[in-house]
Amino acid sequence: MKKILSLSVLLVMILFTTQAQVPKGMGNSDPSAKKILDAVSAKFKSFKSVQSNFTLKIENAANKLLDTKKGTVYMKGTKYRIKVAGQDIFCDGSNVWTVDPASKEITLTKLDPSNNTITPQKLFTNFYDKDFLYKLNSDAKGIQEIELTPIDKSKLFHKVVVFITKATQTISSTKIFEKAGNRYIYNVSNMNTKSVIPDATFVFNQKNYPGMELVDLR
Repeated sequence: MKKILSLSVLLVMILFTTQAQVPKGMGNSDPSAKKILDAVSAKFKSFKSVQSNFTLKIENAANKLLDTKKGTVYMKGTKYRIKVAGQDIFCDGSNVWTVDPASKEITLTKLDPSNNTITPQKLFTNFYDKDFLYKLNSDAKGIQEIELTPIDKSKLFHKVVVFITKATQTISSTKIFEKAGNRYIYNVSNMNTKSVIPDATFVFNQKNYPGMELVDLR
């Protein structure tokens, strides 16, 4: 079976380190879709902290389920933590620690403060602004479906579909279509925007991971 992508690779697929320009003849984005996405981004930025449970499902082109992972993401300002089966990621606003128990390795990298930084926060804000064309597919039964097409055709996927709960102006699900045929479905089971998340949540302590090697790539 083809190796599926890890959570960190999935983030890289959605967010980019370069800003693409729309080639001539490729078309323009749908103004109604932009209005919705801008409202979602503004709403998320108004939250002081967010705790969200999610499920990541991977399917093949025949809709066969290949894998399911459940996890929790905590976000506060530029800090975040992702806890998912097989991986634990800490970011204290300056550095990122990625814990991989399978390889008994912890990777430490510097958080790039530029607008191109790959963070979970951007999944809920303005990741769409520079690298996609987008259109509103449907607006029915309280759910808005927006399809995003990457401008850079060298990317590993050809389409992203975002589902937005109209009443709360929040993203409830994201579906990524890989060129090789696999589909990655990210479902938010709940989003707590009123919880008080202590800063200690985002602090990495190597003592909690005995016997693991720390690889500093800063």
